[in-house]
Amino acid sequence: MNKINKLFSDNQDRKLLSLYFCAGCPTLEGTGEVIKTMQRRGISMVEVGIPFSDPMADGPVIQDAATTALKNGMTLSTLFSQLREIKDDVQIPLVLMGYLNPIMQYGIERFCQSCVDSGVSGAIIPDLPFKDYQDIVKPIADRYDLRIIMLITPETSEERIRFIDEHTDGFIYMVSSAAITGAQKSFDEQKQDYFRRINAMHLRNPRMIGFGISNRQTLQSAQQNAAGAIIGSKFVTLLSETGSADKALDRLFDALEQ
Repeated sequence: MNKINKLFSDNQDRKLLSLYFCAGCPTLEGTGEVIKTMQRRGISMVEVGIPFSDPMADGPVIQDAATTALKNGMTLSTLFSQLREIKDDVQIPLVLMGYLNPIMQYGIERFCQSCVDSGVSGAIIPDLPFKDYQDIVKPIADRYDLRIIMLITPETSEERIRFIDEHTDGFIYMVSSAAITGAQKSFDEQKQDYFRRINAMHLRNPRMIGFGISNRQTLQSAQQNAAGAIIGSKFVTLLSETGSADKALDRLFDALEQ
């Protein structure tokens, strides 16, 4: 069974926590150690960012991390090589998050094969048009048992959400707001209404809520309204500040109690 599906099947009552970081930041060679540290500290799933020069859905924190990673020499080929080295040590699901351009340059079939070879269970491609996903990417990904995760936002129509739910597997990435990534202090009533509206749809796929989670209020709100929460910018900031995954996690867990 794909590790993503197994995670949600085995933890139907547990509120999951997934973290994002950008491969190659703060150091080129640190990717594997960051992932292994997250696993050791109890993180449920890891999103590994593929650095790109024009990350249109990302805020300044993740843009800066991508710039650093590219300057450090991180490439998709290098990332897959690093992930293969730790494949046997990692049991939690790994999901690559990156934009279509570098993946297309690498080659869709080659990308899916490399994911399998390096222990990756899924991919999030924010700028992948859904029709291209259905017609081109999904048939190839299905052959490799790779989950392509789709995003929904407060502005996504119910019809489209149900269509995405019907034609995807793994989980749905529920973006908390129709904005770029970045930490927020709280989720206002408008976002709470959005969470309640999606809950009432009783979708087939589990959902993870991301964008803006950085403290106890936003974490609890996300975990109460979905299978779990995804934290990106807050952890990326702490990792850059400390240079240590363990120290960054210490500070993150402290922040999530406040």
